[in-house]
Amino acid sequence: MKKIWYKGAKVLLAAALFTGVLAGCMNKEESENEGANGGTTGTKEVTLKVLHNWNGSSGAEVDMTPVEKVIKEKTGVTVEWEYTTGSETEKVNAIFATQDLPDIYTGPAWGGELDGMIKAAKEDQLVDLSDKLDKYPNLAKSIAKENVPPALYEKGIDAYDGKKYLLLQNQPATDKDGTDWLYGFYVRKDIAAAIGVDPQSVKTKDDFYQFLKKIQDANLQANGQPVIPLGGFSNGWAVGIANTMFYGGAGYVDKGDGTLENSFFSKGYDEYTLYYRKLLSEGLLDAEAFTQTDPIAKEKILQGRVAVLAAHYPAILDATKEYVKANPGSDYVPVGPLERAGAEPNRPVDLGIQGNNVTAITKACKDVDAALRLLDYLASDEGFMLVRYGVQGVHWDMENGKPTAKKEWFDKFAADTSGKLLARKNEGIDIGFNSMSGMDRINSVAGGDIWLDQERIAAMDNARKILRPDGIKVITAYNPGDVIIKSEQWEMLKPSMDKTGDAWKEAVYAKSDEAALKILNELRDQMRKTGYEEAMKFTNDSLKGKEVVLMQMPN
Repeated sequence: MKKIWYKGAKVLLAAALFTGVLAGCMNKEESENEGANGGTTGTKEVTLKVLHNWNGSSGAEVDMTPVEKVIKEKTGVTVEWEYTTGSETEKVNAIFATQDLPDIYTGPAWGGELDGMIKAAKEDQLVDLSDKLDKYPNLAKSIAKENVPPALYEKGIDAYDGKKYLLLQNQPATDKDGTDWLYGFYVRKDIAAAIGVDPQSVKTKDDFYQFLKKIQDANLQANGQPVIPLGGFSNGWAVGIANTMFYGGAGYVDKGDGTLENSFFSKGYDEYTLYYRKLLSEGLLDAEAFTQTDPIAKEKILQGRVAVLAAHYPAILDATKEYVKANPGSDYVPVGPLERAGAEPNRPVDLGIQGNNVTAITKACKDVDAALRLLDYLASDEGFMLVRYGVQGVHWDMENGKPTAKKEWFDKFAADTSGKLLARKNEGIDIGFNSMSGMDRINSVAGGDIWLDQERIAAMDNARKILRPDGIKVITAYNPGDVIIKSEQWEMLKPSMDKTGDAWKEAVYAKSDEAALKILNELRDQMRKTGYEEAMKFTNDSLKGKEVVLMQMPN
């Protein structure tokens, strides 16, 4: 994973004069005549820069989309977008190090990206919203304790002595609003048929290896080049998801005595690493999987050169749409479901469904009131439906109480098989505004995804039946990773911990199993020297008596 409006320049100006705060960011020419849904008659127009910190994300190819025109009419705000290409974590660190800051930041609500925003909050580089939320109840609702996963609430929302810096976006408002992205391995149906293997017969680690081996041995060609058995998208996303076959998939494991250790130290992690080293060394995994750009990855897909893709299903459906249209029967279907280490039979799939984005207003913001007005409108039901569906009366209508796509626009969007969704984006749909639209109410308030065609709905339903035969379980337990950062050793330990992903990739490319394990063990030694054991003791002590996340599938 926001509403209610500014009460007039006089009130805010008085508050500023009284407290001495916000004087640099306030808009002193606001009208007192704003409507309940964000009307801004007389409001000074302002342009705000928004950093959408998701690698590979993109916007429209026109200067002002129909959706953006409505947003400007309602809020007085024109958004100047910046989209990230490359590491989101590096981007977070770079903007605060160089002070090349946007007015508004929005990006992943986890990992190094979240850590970077928490650090910025603690360094007072973000605007404290705590004394403003009473005027914006939609925004307040998005970070109310009952609407935020408990560990995230403690780590990122309620972690600053009463101050509030971060907003959580896209957290499901109800259970039926939760999105399961159906991460997994998907194989081209025609290739599975060509090698005579039922994708649903692939269950174990060895099954998966043999499956890839059969694809390789078939010597299939596409675009004059050998078909790659296993590939992914940019920078290795998301080929590593087979980790759940070796350990629980969460960041920490039970050592067997009731205490926890980071999964990087586990035997399963070694086995996982060597398995991938084997895939890579035998040519079963794309040698460029961890270095390729998104355009290169998608070009391989469009050329029919990748047999098995790892990612979530919507990304695969979008990337393969053009190829499938030109080559009927080449659509990707689920492999498995694959075994899960430690999972009991018939266990529902454990998913950490939470909001996608944290959003913050930086201290560089040229107009804090305008930023809040924008965010509040986007978080309203009207704003939510605008950025998801487009302009009512233009792109969709209400029919029998439900949003219904206009046929001409449905057909136009369906005809866009490029995988880039430019037809939608040029109308202002599916651009960065989605990431700032408050709690996810796609089913409880809106009417579902009205732009999904029936074939896509059927494909998603079929994949869900295969990959989630026993349903899903939304994780509500504590993640040890959110606790260890509170240890005294964390500042010294974090640089070592941050290297685990790079060490894994280096080990996967190592010339031998021994060399691969040496790389992992050297980093483990470094982590121990920088306080790992002490930090884990703190973590174990802090989590006594609490339910802890030990199993998690990617979501």
